[in-house]
Amino acid sequence: MNKKCLGCGAPIQNTNPEDLGYTPKDITEAKYCERCYKIIHYNQKTVTNLPNINNYILKTINKKAKYVYFLIDFLNLNEETINTFQSIKVPKTLIISKLDIIPKSIKKEKIITWLNKTYQIKDNIIFQSTKKNLYTKYLINNLESSNIKECYIVGYTNAGKSSLINKLCSLYNNDNILTTSEVPNTTIDFINIKLSDNITIIDSPGFTYNNYLFRNDDFTLINKINPKKFIKPITYQTVNNTSLLIENLIRITPNNKNSLTLYLNNNLNISRVFDYAKELNYPNITLNVADDSDLVIKSLGFINIKKACQLNIQISDKNLIEIRPSLFNKERS
Repeated sequence: MNKKCLGCGAPIQNTNPEDLGYTPKDITEAKYCERCYKIIHYNQKTVTNLPNINNYILKTINKKAKYVYFLIDFLNLNEETINTFQSIKVPKTLIISKLDIIPKSIKKEKIITWLNKTYQIKDNIIFQSTKKNLYTKYLINNLESSNIKECYIVGYTNAGKSSLINKLCSLYNNDNILTTSEVPNTTIDFINIKLSDNITIIDSPGFTYNNYLFRNDDFTLINKINPKKFIKPITYQTVNNTSLLIENLIRITPNNKNSLTLYLNNNLNISRVFDYAKELNYPNITLNVADDSDLVIKSLGFINIKKACQLNIQISDKNLIEIRPSLFNKERS
């Protein structure tokens, strides 16, 4: 079996600098490939394409895994990520990661109830923050109490998998360091990490969306999309023909006087535009929205729409959006 890079899981080789896993060092001595070394020490960003990666991950874990922790952060709870979670057929727990970015007014119990009703999740749901070191040890305690000796940690790109595993390694004085980056497909293959004599965790490549709002090499936008701290919801009041413009990528126009509350990274450029100025060169999508619904924008977050309306949206791909019952609708929660 080829020796694997401890950072990304690619088989280490020193024959082709253009291939994954390349190192100029002696293979027996190298712990990290050159790509991971540059990401770790120089924050170099490299785009890697992994065709059919979602099918590969699901096939592997459904065949081999004894237990799975699946990470999704609060802004990426949507139909696509939940469907992927539901496609895992072995025992599993859903981890809502990056607990530190969730507004404190939103109670964890309310989120769980809403997830049960909106997406029919029947599995165990927990919350976790690597940054604040909240509920990190719970994962290991759960494995030990259930006598589970091996688990896979999976999730979508930027859900916080590698950061969580690095934290667990530090708790067990394990000097493995996984490569972390906001660029999709940083982890190339599965990586086995032995935390103790009794517990092995397995890092996984990140699931990727079928459609993206941004290009994989648009590093500035990727950085702006992913919050590093607590999200402050921002509310905009709109009148007829008033639109919200987000990063010149999305234009949202309700056909009435309305209230729109944005749950997005606060670093994004958002502005109100009037009439039909600043039209985007994207198709127009018209949706009928009920009172207190969420407009979900995959990989970005969601917008709570207070009043029923006809919503006009300009976006590059209609598959990037969905309408769902709001977390904040008392009758639905």
